[in-house]
Amino acid sequence: MKRYFFSILILTIMGIPAAFSDAAAQQSQSQERKQASGALSQSDRDFITKAAQGGMAEVALGELAARQASNDEVKQFGQRMVDDHTKANNELKDLASKKGIAIQSDLSARHKASHDRLAKLSGADFDREYMSAMVKDHDATVALFEKESRSGGDPELKAWVTNTLPVLREHQKLAHELAGRVGAKTGD
Repeated sequence: MKRYFFSILILTIMGIPAAFSDAAAQQSQSQERKQASGALSQSDRDFITKAAQGGMAEVALGELAARQASNDEVKQFGQRMVDDHTKANNELKDLASKKGIAIQSDLSARHKASHDRLAKLSGADFDREYMSAMVKDHDATVALFEKESRSGGDPELKAWVTNTLPVLREHQKLAHELAGRVGAKTGD
């Protein structure tokens, strides 16, 4: 009888490391599945939210500029914002969906207030205020994207950021140049 209990004790002790090994393997597999399924860090999620809100605002304000601007260059800039940001927004929406994140389709309160303020302006006043907003928005957006390109955790998101940054930098440069031509405040 002693020999029987001793045998069971030995088998039990030998099975403990295997149980720990199985638990560690299962935890590792769980983490790999989580990453493969597109789970994002909170920082990456926050970036997506900010980028999506900013992109939607650029489209809404660009549509306004294409209709209301008195300066042809400002109208063209507005249309370019609509075209480029619609493309980027669609790409980001697809990527976010793949990662299990829903993007709101409404403008944030801050962006809606900016849109409503600009909608009340016309002529050269509109042109100056719109371009001033574009300089401010693109300076902030480029900084946001540069930070994500350095510290983002998701490889697919970082690749999208890296591909989008050159277009945003070009928008930023054009916004600064055009703002100077229409007499807008640029904060420089």
